Amino acid sequence: MGRTPAGQTRERVFRYVRDRLLKGLPPTVREVMGAFGFRSVQTAREHLEALVKEGRLVKEKGKARSYRLADGSGSGRPLQLAPLLGRVAAGALDTAAEDLEGYIPVHSRYPSDELFALRIRGESMTGAGIFPDDIVVVRRQPSAETGEIVVALVGDEATVKRLRIRRNRIELHPENPDYEVILPDPAQFSLLGKVVELRRYLERS
Repeated sequence: MGRTPAGQTRERVFRYVRDRLLKGLPPTVREVMGAFGFRSVQTAREHLEALVKEGRLVKEKGKARSYRLADGSGSGRPLQLAPLLGRVAAGALDTAAEDLEGYIPVHSRYPSDELFALRIRGESMTGAGIFPDDIVVVRRQPSAETGEIVVALVGDEATVKRLRIRRNRIELHPENPDYEVILPDPAQFSLLGKVVELRRYLERS
């Protein structure tokens, strides 16, 4: 049996990488090598670099899982992968913990190292359309404007709330009348980031 033409193999490599990225599982070059039975890492890298030259993939420097899909959404924004870091309270404050579940593909103008995602616990933000098990995509930033929805750290506990700043006082407001406004001690307060996107899956994997 003759060898598969390089163009056909490259298309298969692209589809494999695309499917992995859309599932939030970016492959390494070695994983591409293993998936196609290439004899060397260099062969896999050559196919990936050819896809970059064709404009179908984008490569981020300094990362093992460095290949990304070029923008094809019409949004004008590249596809980034935001790490899904466990759960955050949208209710009573809950102890903050990072527990990597995977990655969420996001079309964003922000670089991937500025983004992370969290799964929601609690019902304090239902009035803003944020429900338990929803996923919020967050941009890391140390400040935000009053009225924006943020992920805040109070002591070692994280929460999603609407930020209000009144007379230089920080207030964290729920969007559910069953929950109380949080008035954190400034010495115990820090802002992890601003919510920039909301995801809801009707069928859980």
